[in-house]
Amino acid sequence: MSVPERYRQAWESYWQNTSDAPGEAIWDADPSLSAIPHLALLAPHADATLPIADLGCGNGTQTRYLATRFPRAIGVDLSHAAIEHARRADTEKVAEFEQLSLTDTARVRELHERLGDVNVYLRAVIHQSDAPDRPPVAEAVATLLGRRGRAFVAELTEESKTVLREAAQSPGGPPPKLRRVFDHDLRPADARTAEVPELLREAGLTVLAHGPTTLPQTEYRADGTRIDLPAHWYVVARA
Repeated sequence: MSVPERYRQAWESYWQNTSDAPGEAIWDADPSLSAIPHLALLAPHADATLPIADLGCGNGTQTRYLATRFPRAIGVDLSHAAIEHARRADTEKVAEFEQLSLTDTARVRELHERLGDVNVYLRAVIHQSDAPDRPPVAEAVATLLGRRGRAFVAELTEESKTVLREAAQSPGGPPPKLRRVFDHDLRPADARTAEVPELLREAGLTVLAHGPTTLPQTEYRADGTRIDLPAHWYVVARA
């Protein structure tokens, strides 16, 4: 199965038109606001001697941090342009990056054969995927985990749509980083909140822990407050 060309081109266009400046992408939060607190939730359940795969790694900000906590960190992304960003930013070559569609089941299996069981970091990927692609994304997580791996999954809830709508309707219109998301036909918070745990279960995963959270963005409202999007996190393993 392959992703629709519209979806692939939307992401290529977005990353081709994004600079290398840290935080230029609206979701490119500092690891202190993302990977660090997320790993604190994953750590009690995960074998830290396994590699970790950052799925939908974008420009690799979180992957580079994950590489300091695991013996090997691999970032994968649908977009060639995103991977190019990630490789340029990784000046110390602490991580590995490769272009990969999570809906390409053959390549996902090949990655698992190459790496063995891995832990997985999946932040805000399912909600951005087109509906037919969401089950394969969850199945990719299950494939990569194998028997020993554990995954941290964080996805926006439906309440995020309200936050984004209010930000977009400010007197000056959407703030610049949010406007770029809309201009490139990306669709944040497109999945139902209840859909995510259903997808995980249908992929043969069991939820070990979960809870509400927010995903801090790098964009601010006109009053100077940061846009933090409501989300839910899950730590999962193969059932």
